[in-house]
Amino acid sequence: MIFSLENAEDEITIAKKFPFVKLSLSFEELKIPQKNLKIGVIGFGPAGMFAALTLAENGFKPVVFERGCNIDTRKRDVDLFCGGGTFNPESNIQFGEGGAGTFSDGKLTTRINDNFTGFVLHKFAQFGAPPEILNKARPHIGTDNLCEIIKNIRKAIISLGGEVRFNTKITGIENANGGVRLTFDNETENFDRVILAAGHSAKDIFTLLKEQTPMEHKPFSVGVRIEHRRVDINRSLYGENPGLPEGEYMLSKHIGGRGVYTFCMCPGGMVMPSNSEPETVVTNGMSEFGRNGDNSNAAVCVSVNPEDFDNSDLFGGLKFIEIIEKSAYRHDLPYCAPGTSVGGFIDGKPTLDGLSVTGTYPRGLYESDFTGIFPEFVITHLKQGLKAFSNKLSAYGDMNALLTAPETRTSSPLRIKRNENGEAYGIKGLFPCGEGAGYAGGIMSAAVDGLRCAMWATHGCPLSKKENI
Repeated sequence: MIFSLENAEDEITIAKKFPFVKLSLSFEELKIPQKNLKIGVIGFGPAGMFAALTLAENGFKPVVFERGCNIDTRKRDVDLFCGGGTFNPESNIQFGEGGAGTFSDGKLTTRINDNFTGFVLHKFAQFGAPPEILNKARPHIGTDNLCEIIKNIRKAIISLGGEVRFNTKITGIENANGGVRLTFDNETENFDRVILAAGHSAKDIFTLLKEQTPMEHKPFSVGVRIEHRRVDINRSLYGENPGLPEGEYMLSKHIGGRGVYTFCMCPGGMVMPSNSEPETVVTNGMSEFGRNGDNSNAAVCVSVNPEDFDNSDLFGGLKFIEIIEKSAYRHDLPYCAPGTSVGGFIDGKPTLDGLSVTGTYPRGLYESDFTGIFPEFVITHLKQGLKAFSNKLSAYGDMNALLTAPETRTSSPLRIKRNENGEAYGIKGLFPCGEGAGYAGGIMSAAVDGLRCAMWATHGCPLSKKENI
């Protein structure tokens, strides 16, 4: 493994606590436990990929279960749907090899303060990411690069004795003789350990676990995608200075005890149809590495708390999101998304005329003021947030910029509780991780959590927040 930390003390601390992570150190490596553990990994997004890769590189032979297709087939299915074709509920922007982050900007920035982020960056570079990600303050890979990197990681796992099973949906998870029994395709298979990295859109996993392990509500956000001309965003950030990187921004405002903020900003990107269920509409942003499209887009989101929905129902947050996604769908305009200019939204007079940008959502738009889609508090806070952001970034003063709705998959509304050793309560040997389990938000934090759960599963090593490793 290629790995670098800022100082030797950090390297030694990690090496002592987790000896099976092979660092580029001069001192003698400690041996990994000689245990013939059979380990399953559910999901092949960032958390599942890095868990499986770490296991395979350290002598284990993980079996990965991915409900969707390999990346080449998945990309064809996504392209078909974007072009007006049939929606595939098991192969789309949410499900398939690489997870939801594959069709994004490939951002590797994170708010977590964890030394393993350097490890993840080096692994991405080792498997084909542009080397510049190692020294950029805001590294990104781009969807075009991610597709090849993901294949390279999969091939490495298989070459080391691991297995990746596509089109294999888990339909049962239960205790079995001190381990975990998985059901899939009317078959069962027992594992000593299972890493659950299913992603935030695999709602059926929550149903499978509802009676077996405790879960809890957590805050999430919903909102819209805003599109500006890329040159206008650059001018707002840089003035007329040429030769600077494509402009990125993060805006936030606390309004009446609730947060409004921008999320997943995609310079030179496009807005994508990102639903995982039929007859629903979901949006997300995507950029290729060059970030050279005409438009830049970002989510503008409003925080949602458990008090905003029926929190006596464990699935109250999921139902809150589902209502929004179904309300945005029109049977006479299948998979078209609701949209309006910023000015039309603020004035309550939706229009798609006179826009300063050409919308990039490939399935088309219909005019909407969003009042039949979002609860009133979301509408009110979006309007106030957009006005506040116009004082921070001049491009937000463009009343002819475009809003497309809804953005609903910012994070999981549920967290699967786990103990100090990373195990789910009630299911010995099950290690929930990543975005779907409520422990990450983005490619980097999900990958780090997958790496951590691989360590927990094989060594039982807890990580305390104080140690911050």
